[in-house]
Amino acid sequence: MRFHLVLCLLGALASSPAFADLPEPETISVPGPRTSAMKVRIYKPDGPGPFPVVIFSHGRNAEKRLELSNPVLPGHAGYWMRKGFVVVAPFRPGYGLTGGLDRESSNTRIDKAGECSGVSDIPAALRQSSAAVSDVLDWVRTRDWARKDRILLVGQSVGGATSVALGAKNPPGVVGFINFAGGHAGAPDRRPGRSCAPEQIEAFFRTLGKEARLPSLWLYSENDLYWGSEMPKRWHAAFVAGGAKARFVMTPPVEDDGHRLLARGGKLWSVHVDAFVKELGF
Repeated sequence: MRFHLVLCLLGALASSPAFADLPEPETISVPGPRTSAMKVRIYKPDGPGPFPVVIFSHGRNAEKRLELSNPVLPGHAGYWMRKGFVVVAPFRPGYGLTGGLDRESSNTRIDKAGECSGVSDIPAALRQSSAAVSDVLDWVRTRDWARKDRILLVGQSVGGATSVALGAKNPPGVVGFINFAGGHAGAPDRRPGRSCAPEQIEAFFRTLGKEARLPSLWLYSENDLYWGSEMPKRWHAAFVAGGAKARFVMTPPVEDDGHRLLARGGKLWSVHVDAFVKELGF
């Protein structure tokens, strides 16, 4: 997702009366035995808990990754808090307050003409991002305010694909995962609707689906300028081919770019997320 859009949305949402009653998030450091220590932003309802937990995984902008100012939109955090969840949103290694080297690069290059180059390894990039989120998950299960057996993984863009990669491993305490517009190696300005090496994601998800047993919800929009509309269908089909339980929703177009579904398409996705969460017993 383009960072100028994210920054504008963050400012607008933070000042909106609808979210004026949200508590200020807490920012702390979490150890990362698989990766490195991370800064994590926590939105927690009033009271001692224990609360069910959403672990939210942000997207990726390689050129501006260190400028990431908030790993989850406050409005989206508010959506989950009103359902009684704590929202835990890490800055994964290489982003924002955590900083450091770019560990999630797929080695894909897209030139000004929209041509892909480099030896892409998207599965390796997603294994790196999911290892970071796994560290946060382990930490969450040690907190007194957390329900150790009622955790959802939710993510946007690369964070959506990361939630699939980790959720497919059936980690303890996780009861399901939600993928908003997940993928990798897209460039809407240079290669709209056609990401690089999408067949790598298809093959990777096919492998993951053979062991995944948790229910999941996949949400994409028809006019996603990162992946287009057809490849997400193929990624989902590959995932469920091995027996995985994943509901796929292709929403109508979102203004300007369907990749903004999470931020701009609340009326399109909320009914599906509400139903999914209810089915999980929340």
